[in-house]
Amino acid sequence: MTTPEKQARAEIDRLLQAAGWAVQSIDAVNLHAARGVAIREFPLNPGHGFADYLLYIDGKACGVVEAKKQGATLTGVEIQSARYAQGLPASLPAWQRPLPFLYESTGIETHFTQGLDPAPRAR
Repeated sequence: MTTPEKQARAEIDRLLQAAGWAVQSIDAVNLHAARGVAIREFPLNPGHGFADYLLYIDGKACGVVEAKKQGATLTGVEIQSARYAQGLPASLPAWQRPLPFLYESTGIETHFTQGLDPAPRAR
């Protein structure tokens, strides 16, 4: 049986792929498969959990996507994404720390926070 969470992730996978991202599982990562790589269920530093998707551009981490079931309210979820953005292991390459690009998505609705803005906020 497909749960609402699995349905949302399947749609997010489809949308990422349609936008040119190579969507990969954590057990089969190839950061050079495409310019943009989205890694599912990425384990972060202790206390930071798992990012539903860790985004890489040109081999360096740049952001996260927090997936929620369709119909979920995304307002307030940016706190969770911000925690993920700070949890990238130090041994991994990143464009900037904390990661600047934060997304929360149901596959239907998506919020985005641009961490490089002087006053970042979800839109």
